Amino acid sequence: MVSQQTRDLARRLLAEEAALDGTSLTAGSTVSRVYEKLRRNLCALAGVAGFRSLASRALTLAKAEAPSLNATQVTEDGSLQVPSEASDGDELTAGESGIILLAQLIGLLHAFIGKTLTSRLLQDAWPNAVFEDCNSEDGEKHERAR
Repeated sequence: MVSQQTRDLARRLLAEEAALDGTSLTAGSTVSRVYEKLRRNLCALAGVAGFRSLASRALTLAKAEAPSLNATQVTEDGSLQVPSEASDGDELTAGESGIILLAQLIGLLHAFIGKTLTSRLLQDAWPNAVFEDCNSEDGEKHERAR
């Protein structure tokens, strides 16, 4: 289970993305866009196979907390696939299950590359966002000047 701080960070990413187009904070399309931004940035860093491994592990961990993700799979290119009978219309993983999936992915990034590099990757994906409480590994705040 990921920390509350990591879940809050996942929620902030959703809020940041939702603000870009005025959608609902937990709409499946917003979860999909956040996931895709992370996928693009991380594939550039770790390659498709590296990201696919990370995403598969995050999905496995998320399924333990959110059984609604059981039909979701990570494809060869690292994107998410939900069978049409398992999804509600066009939404991928709406609500708390999407937050859990994103939080698991962020939690794995924290574990493997550290909070500082994770914060930098997030800042690259959302350059106008300020992630005020993404602490670096030495306990100092990592903030972006406005």
